[in-house]
Amino acid sequence: MFGLGTPELIVILGIAFLVFGGKRLPELGSGLGKAITSFRKGLRDVEDTGKNLVEENIPGVKEVASLRQEVDKVKELGSVLGK
Repeated sequence: MFGLGTPELIVILGIAFLVFGGKRLPELGSGLGKAITSFRKGLRDVEDTGKNLVEENIPGVKEVASLRQEVDKVKELGSVLGK
């Protein structure tokens, strides 16, 4: 995890405990968890919007999506042949 080992994490948690105190750490953890959940929900919403654009009849979107799939197939074939 980011090149941090157990001793480094223990030192970081110890410093956080000293700075914020025992009562404040659970609140910070809860806030961080809510922020991560909200961020993931936002990412899912953006992905769903992108999928909906491909499914709708907007000129050019389906063509670009199919072209991208073909390009990915060619890249995959090129990597297999290159080995």
